[in-house]
Amino acid sequence: MKSHYRWIATGIVAALAVSVTACNRESAGTATADGKPVTIGLAVANLQADFFNQIKQSVEAEAKKKGIKVVVADARGDAATQVNQIQDFISRQVSAIIYIPAGATAAGVPVKAAERAKIPVITVDRNPGDAPGKSFIATDSVAAAKTLGEWVIKQKGGKGQLAILQGQIGTTPQVDRQKGFGQALAEAPGIKVVSQQTADWAQDKAYSVAQDMLQARPSIDIMWGQADAMALGAAQAVKSADGKKRLIVGFDGDVAGLKAVRNGTIDATMVQQTQKMGRMSVSTALDVLDGKNVPATQLQPAFLLTKDDKAKADEYIKTHP
Repeated sequence: MKSHYRWIATGIVAALAVSVTACNRESAGTATADGKPVTIGLAVANLQADFFNQIKQSVEAEAKKKGIKVVVADARGDAATQVNQIQDFISRQVSAIIYIPAGATAAGVPVKAAERAKIPVITVDRNPGDAPGKSFIATDSVAAAKTLGEWVIKQKGGKGQLAILQGQIGTTPQVDRQKGFGQALAEAPGIKVVSQQTADWAQDKAYSVAQDMLQARPSIDIMWGQADAMALGAAQAVKSADGKKRLIVGFDGDVAGLKAVRNGTIDATMVQQTQKMGRMSVSTALDVLDGKNVPATQLQPAFLLTKDDKAKADEYIKTHP
């Protein structure tokens, strides 16, 4: 294994983007069985993404209600950094870890390390196949992507040329969204996938990729970004290309995506229950610490939002589910 994946116990704290939410200990469940205060380490893939920020805010708010401490580490999209950050959590002897992997590479390494230290891990959004957490909390992306695909098929009358901007290849949401949308397309042979390429969840990269797609195949009339950021990048590319109207859909329901659907920049998205997932991750971590049995997988439905439902978009922007 390359040296940047090795454990680095010294000097990590200074390098981490860490915030601490300290709360009073008046609530029940604020101490472990041996009487120590409960501290949860929250390892976030990338706080530049609103989706992950929503989860972070929800985790901190729920922890405050329950009177426990949260320590947050932002991997900034780098898996090697995250490995070191979780080792730092282990060195701090946190009570439990809520883990959103920064990528598919080495995603199981932190879980295995935490397990050796007898620290339970709750995974959110992404679950390492070789080392799953005690419980995996996420959107049912297969079902949600199928719903989105069926809506696209209906809008296009079962015919069209589709370009897909994929998320980070191999991550749980990318794999599941690809699968669910593919299930819908299997019932619509008139819609052809004519181009697909990863844009790694990023709007700027999606813009560049979508430009290349449109230049190579101007007949593309459907564009699906597997995250709202990529759908927004595709919309920018369409606008700067020939201006031809194309159906553009995303996935996530982050604030930028919600506003884009409301104003018609993109046509639809699937809204994930990020706030709910944050609350669930805290409650599940506490249940594990209390010795309770928890479900291995806790999948939540997502909600289809289209440009025709501006009132619902306003509702989600005001109070995210």
